[in-house]
Amino acid sequence: MAEAQNIPAGATTTGSIAVAAESTVATRMSAPPSYDVADFPVPHGREEEWRFTPLERLKGLHDGTAVANGGGVKVEVSAPDGVSVETVGRDDARVGKAGVPVDRVAAQAYSSFEKASVVSVPKDAVLTEPIRIAVHGEGGTAFGHQVIELGAFAEAVVVIDHTGDAVLAANVDYLLGDGAKLTVVSVQDWDDTAVHTAQHNALVGRDASFKSIVVSFGGDLVRLHPRVNYAGTGGEAELLGLYFTDDGQHHEHRLFVDHNTPHCRSNATYKGALQGQDAHAVWIGDVLIRAAAEGTDTYELNRNLVLTDGARVDSVPNLEIETGEIVGAGHASATGRFDDEQLFYLMARGIPADEARRLVVRGFFAELVQQIGLPDVEERLIAKIDAELEASVA
Repeated sequence: MAEAQNIPAGATTTGSIAVAAESTVATRMSAPPSYDVADFPVPHGREEEWRFTPLERLKGLHDGTAVANGGGVKVEVSAPDGVSVETVGRDDARVGKAGVPVDRVAAQAYSSFEKASVVSVPKDAVLTEPIRIAVHGEGGTAFGHQVIELGAFAEAVVVIDHTGDAVLAANVDYLLGDGAKLTVVSVQDWDDTAVHTAQHNALVGRDASFKSIVVSFGGDLVRLHPRVNYAGTGGEAELLGLYFTDDGQHHEHRLFVDHNTPHCRSNATYKGALQGQDAHAVWIGDVLIRAAAEGTDTYELNRNLVLTDGARVDSVPNLEIETGEIVGAGHASATGRFDDEQLFYLMARGIPADEARRLVVRGFFAELVQQIGLPDVEERLIAKIDAELEASVA
């Protein structure tokens, strides 16, 4: 179990929190960011960014053998009045503006998509209903690109719901104008045979607020890479996530927050539960505070609850600081077994063992589920957690 580490302003340390003259976090990738897949070598599994990923289960997304077919995924967008929904080509200035692909699969997705979906919320608009994007797999292979754009001082909630069966590689861009507020809930509720990889790029404007809530339940392999950059001072980013990894599943979440601008804030909290033989969860949390980013305040947390034997977690928080003039920075990571004392406490008060187990896991996830703020989505996720527990191996 890794203990929490905090750094007050001006302090230095070594190890997984480092103060460096050069950016080691930014160079953890085997090749520089690029839109061109040819700039990335085919991974062999020994690279830092691929060492936890079972490449043979990517169905050819990593080596160029995966080919899109017409029956990949179907995307439907439901948006309130005033929201613009467009289909554009890769020459649109908004496509790729939030971030550049950082690995071969993301570059393959960028090089291979035919049309991008752009959802735009106009300046000053405050939406009272969420934008809902349904991505349904129809059994094929697909490459996708989505852009969510908020004008200055706009406010919106977006729910992206992934269901069905597919082999999907995608890039998703979030563009926040100055003072905008965006909450995105990305739900991975795929069938058991699906493969889903995606790079999520957020470009946060001055005094803008970005909240990402990533929920992963389904799929044979899900590998997501949320990334945040700041376009102006005063920006805030909150990256929340929960995953329930079952028998044989691989769920991998690789976060990177690039504090490249002064007086910005970030917070990352991911929680996972695992059960069943060969269930594997990976969480990588990289935060870089560049020399110019004075006044930064950041923290990252990962917690994992192992419910049965045979499950494995790899949790690697990394924090690099290039300036001592910060408000604060820290991280924490811990993985543990089910708490027998909590179970005993509940069972001693007449609660059956199965119900007590359900209550403990619900409580573990409750903090994050309540952040969603959409009752229908919250109820669905709680029901999904209960269903996973009912199928668990005692």
